[in-house]
Amino acid sequence: MIEGKIIKFYREKAKLTQKELVKDICSVTHLSKIERGSTEYSSKTMNIVANRLGINMELEIKNLNLIKKLLDRWHEMIIKERVQEIESIKEKLEINPFIEISTYTDLYKLLLARYDLIHNQSDKAFGIIKDLQKSSIHLSQYESNLFKHVKGIYYLAKNDFYKAIEKLNDVTYEDYNNPEYYYHLAVAYHNINSQIMSYHYADKALIEFKKTNNFLKVIDTEMLMLVQLQFEHHPDFNDTVKKYEILIETCDIFNENRKKSKLLHNLAFFYFIHKKYEAASELYKKSCELKNRTSNEYLLSLEGYIRSTFEAGILSREELLTYINEGLTIAMEVQNKLFIILFNLLMYLINTQQDLYCDYLMTEGLPFFQKYGYVYLIQRSEKELFDYYDASGNKELALEISRHFFNQNKYIKY
Repeated sequence: MIEGKIIKFYREKAKLTQKELVKDICSVTHLSKIERGSTEYSSKTMNIVANRLGINMELEIKNLNLIKKLLDRWHEMIIKERVQEIESIKEKLEINPFIEISTYTDLYKLLLARYDLIHNQSDKAFGIIKDLQKSSIHLSQYESNLFKHVKGIYYLAKNDFYKAIEKLNDVTYEDYNNPEYYYHLAVAYHNINSQIMSYHYADKALIEFKKTNNFLKVIDTEMLMLVQLQFEHHPDFNDTVKKYEILIETCDIFNENRKKSKLLHNLAFFYFIHKKYEAASELYKKSCELKNRTSNEYLLSLEGYIRSTFEAGILSREELLTYINEGLTIAMEVQNKLFIILFNLLMYLINTQQDLYCDYLMTEGLPFFQKYGYVYLIQRSEKELFDYYDASGNKELALEISRHFFNQNKYIKY
């Protein structure tokens, strides 16, 4: 019974023994049974015990029953990306004294891990995941699926995309009913360069997000679907650009600068792969202006800006080196090896040190890209190395690179 749990909680908080609490009220045995919920008791006895503890039992029961409603609302707001509501509900949960004695402790921990992942605190999330792993057999079906989903998001954050796919594919939608996991599957497949599977799951997510009027997630999903389409052999260039522009306008309506910055970046990349370098550089610059300078997203757009301006020939070597040094400094400060490699490569590129560029790419860049599954960078690197070794007369090494490229793509089954 709920009252017994509340009495035990406040008795232990007050550091009272059972004997001390029920002196002149009832027997210790009776209180013990009340706390365990294994006996009936009179309202008079309960009122006296509650008064001695200085609590309003009716209010305390209300607080305990509120937990599940708050947790469900918190999850909904996380899915819908309602930042203010997310923080407000978190504060209410943190001051609710009964999280630990409720039957929703595991659900709270799972959503706390999700919250940590939203805020790029993957180490904190992993600590919760490890803790829950020990008691995972006691999770409800819904909680078990949420646990798999959280682990999938964690592996996405760690760029372990195949592991993310493995965990997310274990989710049973009928027992979970959260289309967001479709979206995360689409993201994972996108990152292993599987456009068909990515588009498939993004489309499933989009249908559900539209049903629930989750407009922010609709933007994310349509953006992801556009990225898959732009890798088709003959995409309609003007139509694709128009779709991006509509999504960017939608971001302005919702005042969503972060999503707008992603759209600008992706549209810039679309221009870049179509060799429209000057237009790409302008979009990369706009994307950078909307991002935190110490974030990975900023460094990614900055790298794109430098490459596109270099290809367009619109900045001097000195100006380009200034931007490269900025990126390299930030990457080293935040200890991000990916961008340390990318900006070092740009340094060699701008200084026309082709031999050093390819040597660094072969010994540092490509192994790192392969280790963490950066498919686009792997393919770009292998093409650059093949062209370099073929042109320099090292046919054997060029052949080895081409064989590796073929085998890497041959066995992708997604």
